[in-house]
Amino acid sequence: MVKRKARRHRQYLGSRSHGRGNAKCGRGSGERGGVGNAGMCKHKGSWIALHDKDYYGRSSRGFVNLAKKKPMKKLAHLYDINHKALTGKLEKKGEKYVFEFRGKILSTGNVTVPVSIKALEWSGRTEEKVKAAGGDMAKLERK
Repeated sequence: MVKRKARRHRQYLGSRSHGRGNAKCGRGSGERGGVGNAGMCKHKGSWIALHDKDYYGRSSRGFVNLAKKKPMKKLAHLYDINHKALTGKLEKKGEKYVFEFRGKILSTGNVTVPVSIKALEWSGRTEEKVKAAGGDMAKLERK
């Protein structure tokens, strides 16, 4: 601790106000507008606006009912499935690649190879795109 103070003292030598602004304003909490949260509603309002937006209790209204909160669904996209098929990461049975997924498959991207997909659910356009590429869709049963 002493070492740090000595170093700080050397840094401030020749700086006149020692990092406190005006030379007369280096003493007491009056120059800071009070100690801690003093003056938050009066002269420290701009500080609240930047750093403590919840000071007046505005941003924490309401509550979240955890009993009704649904778990996030697992999602997969067609472009991921297509990429896996092209890079050889999917198993091939006959002329079709097989992809099994316990979640929802979205229709983002295109399928260029025939893929047999088994999933819990999928969007409407997904089925159209897969069938256009020569693949098929099958539903998995929920556990």
